[in-house]
Amino acid sequence: MVDEKTKRKALSRIIKIVGKDNITELETDRILNAHDAWPLSLAKIRASEILPQADLVVFPGSTDEVSQVLVVANELRIPVIPVGGGAGTCGGTVPVYGGIHLDLKRFNKIYEIDHSSMTVRVQAGVMGIDLEEEVNRHGYTTGHTPTSSRASNIGGFIATRSGGSMSSLYGKIEDLTLGLEMVLPDGSVVSTKAVPRHSVGPDLRELFVGSEGTLGVITEATLRLFLLPEERRFCSLSFPDVHSGLEAIRKIFREGIVPSVARLYDPEDASYSFSMHFDFEEGHCILLLAFDGASKKVEIDEARSLDLCRTEGGTDLGESIAKRWWEHRYDMYYPTRLTTAGYTVVDTIDIVATYDKLENVYHAMKKAMEAYDVFVISHFSHMYQNGGSIYMIFYSSQADAETAWATYNKIFEDGVAACLREGGTMSHQHGVGLSRSTYTADELGSGFSVLKKIKDALDPNGIMNPGKLGLGVRE
Repeated sequence: MVDEKTKRKALSRIIKIVGKDNITELETDRILNAHDAWPLSLAKIRASEILPQADLVVFPGSTDEVSQVLVVANELRIPVIPVGGGAGTCGGTVPVYGGIHLDLKRFNKIYEIDHSSMTVRVQAGVMGIDLEEEVNRHGYTTGHTPTSSRASNIGGFIATRSGGSMSSLYGKIEDLTLGLEMVLPDGSVVSTKAVPRHSVGPDLRELFVGSEGTLGVITEATLRLFLLPEERRFCSLSFPDVHSGLEAIRKIFREGIVPSVARLYDPEDASYSFSMHFDFEEGHCILLLAFDGASKKVEIDEARSLDLCRTEGGTDLGESIAKRWWEHRYDMYYPTRLTTAGYTVVDTIDIVATYDKLENVYHAMKKAMEAYDVFVISHFSHMYQNGGSIYMIFYSSQADAETAWATYNKIFEDGVAACLREGGTMSHQHGVGLSRSTYTADELGSGFSVLKKIKDALDPNGIMNPGKLGLGVRE
């Protein structure tokens, strides 16, 4: 926590910047902002543990105000943690060293849609669902629809390299972000041109995408848009095992067919997710596919995909399972976090690997995590031409809090270790935050020293979101 004298200095100066109505030190406000949707922090709250709190919560209303606040924080060496919608699942906004929670909810403007270039300029605090519904009214889609869309915003998407449920076709947020405005720790404002490609040195935009608030504050972005598809078709299939389902997916992409959705549920997850509403053979996997585009192309892609699935032992179950999943996809985001109680934690390790490693990663992680006598369900959630991601979801319930937290850490540690050992990457779209920060150095290898040098150069006083991405850990 920041000492009282330094906090008073910061408070008086920041009031002059944002106004007294846009800064608070009330305990209730600090508690509300003390966590995101990290399941471990929510479980600890249910167990009556007190999470770290910021000393001040500040609500800037402009890029200039963000810049001035960072000047004050940098001079006084006060930690600054940017906060968006609070929907992150890795503890990325937990203020482990106190300081200032810089809440960007007032950054809620959608500036303009460029119909010629098919782009939209938007402030970082705009909620994902609000942007999607606005561009839908003009005949477009962002193509970015994570299940947290009703609770997360554009800045958070970019800061964590978010992925939506249709990333197979439209791409993840790094593919959709053409330009950025960013405030660095010393208060300087950096903008990158919103262009589709360039050849002017390294892409500085990419430096900030995925930076999780450790290099500065994202305040604005220009995103690409897509025309709303003429048609979206759904189909559902069952497969006798994970291997045959993955082979079918791989062959679909290999032929140049790009579904908007490709999700393969292992037998446990298939039973958990769908058996209440649909009948299918017990012990089978379920594959959900969707196809977007012109009606004729969608029809051809769907027909050929079904043929490829049949050659791998797939059974066509019609559109109903996939369509119901799509219509209820936002329902999934909070239920497990709201209904669990006591010393229970439900969490996900979302990994990514190429096809040659993907199945081995799945089996290795499942074995490592189930060694702790926990329930593990999995689905291959975002698929691409060269590989895809897996949601490894585990449910752990223990008799006491100390055992619960220790078991949770062991499951996560051994699950990530198995992923890295088999050649996978430990996060596809949820970022790093606190939950994976201790593994970042192993994940990046010798490249981690490069990241640290960039951090030290841009943030020599270590004020930006210290402790996240394995960076800026304070004594």
